[in-house]
Amino acid sequence: MVYLILISYLVFTFWGSLIGSKIKHDNPEGFFLANRGLTTTTLFFTILATNFSAFYFLGFAGEGYKIGYAYYVIMAFGTAFAGLSFLLIGTKVWVLGKQHSYITPAELVYGQSGNKVLASLFSMVMIVFTLPYLSLQIVGGAYILENLTNGQLTYSLSAILLTIFTIAYVIAGGMESVAKTDMKQGVIMIVLMFLAVIVVAPTFGGITKANNLVAEKLPDLFSMNHYGPKTWFSFTIFWFFCIPMFPQLFMRFYIAKEKIHLKKSALLYAAIPLFISILPVMIGVWGHLVFPELVGKEADQILPKMLLELTPQWFGALIMTGAIAAFMSTLDSQLLVLSTMTTRDFIKPLIKKDFGFSKEVLIGKLLIALFALIGLLIAFKPFDTI
Repeated sequence: MVYLILISYLVFTFWGSLIGSKIKHDNPEGFFLANRGLTTTTLFFTILATNFSAFYFLGFAGEGYKIGYAYYVIMAFGTAFAGLSFLLIGTKVWVLGKQHSYITPAELVYGQSGNKVLASLFSMVMIVFTLPYLSLQIVGGAYILENLTNGQLTYSLSAILLTIFTIAYVIAGGMESVAKTDMKQGVIMIVLMFLAVIVVAPTFGGITKANNLVAEKLPDLFSMNHYGPKTWFSFTIFWFFCIPMFPQLFMRFYIAKEKIHLKKSALLYAAIPLFISILPVMIGVWGHLVFPELVGKEADQILPKMLLELTPQWFGALIMTGAIAAFMSTLDSQLLVLSTMTTRDFIKPLIKKDFGFSKEVLIGKLLIALFALIGLLIAFKPFDTI
């Protein structure tokens, strides 16, 4: 049953990439930016699915287990505050991108400043510091597959399979495939997290009873004093400044059909995290009732541990496909933007002549595979904690 659910999800995901691959592109904006044609719904879900990655399913639950509900407050409101990035920065980027046909972040920096060194530095910083984050998606997905299959698919094999699959569907159709796939994966992610809470809570007598049981043992998990005022302030403004430094999100400033679609997506992005961020944190907090004293990597896996322990195996597998959706919807976007930036910001200026659209796309596809393999190599030595 576990393998049937996983295979069904993969087929469902790949179908979107096949639809994207049938759309013929004759210019870079088509392949790399979906012809700047996304409307509110698709744009919102591709932004949400791109940003809510391994840290949402595993990281939020793991930090909920270690820190408690203070983590929900600091992350939910900080993430919601990031909506201002789309309104105050993103809309201006959209206008400039539309006027000057910018595709990468560095093209905007160079176009507005005339400083090629600054533009190259900006691109390089984005590429280098995205690689560990890219690898994190592979790490999270591999943890999930290993847990779901009881080790039949080892961590290393799981990482390899997920990487190969993601390479295939990103190469198939570019941003068109990524956006359509992200929309489906975003819906899957949210619906399944709600289902997880709905099914897990009754095993403790309901949400209130579960929280009361934990509060009796570990009242610190309900305290808002875990963070000092400086940390609260820092986390609140953190997202506003970091969102434009995620290249996979910066390039989404370009792809709205009209500016109004970006504004509406920003408002949705500010509201939705307030509701969905609590879900994995709650399960993480309740994890102390079943798995006390977990640390490090074990704490990061509290969500799959809880599902496999408290729900039927098929249900745990179903929910964890939502986690895999979250990982892959970030990984696919990162691969596409890193290949786009490397191709246009560094390789194209070096070659200069005889660099038509077909060659640009070909090099971009090869780089998708290259960056995926780099991420896979990093993932073979996973981080201490997500």
